[in-house]
Amino acid sequence: MTGLQRHRRPTAPGEILREHYLVPRGVSVTDLAETLGASRKQISLLVNGHVRVTPEMAARLAKSLGTTTRFWLNLQTAVDAYDADQAAEGWQPGRVLGRPAA
Repeated sequence: MTGLQRHRRPTAPGEILREHYLVPRGVSVTDLAETLGASRKQISLLVNGHVRVTPEMAARLAKSLGTTTRFWLNLQTAVDAYDADQAAEGWQPGRVLGRPAA
């Protein structure tokens, strides 16, 4: 990894959703699913970190929880970037491309 090194995976959006929004408000997965117009299974998978937050879901979460779409997408992007860096660990390009000729 370059730049700021991350030694642990960022917290998944589903965990943030559960611990900072659902539990403190006493909202169940079923209640949230009904509010969002989604299936209980879909929300359960999200809360348990098995599916990604899509832009559409981010917008629905934002409107339902008083946050922003970007908040949920930024959380997901942090996890995705970490996972990509981990997957590319040890990989080297066939060659390093230089600057274009002036």
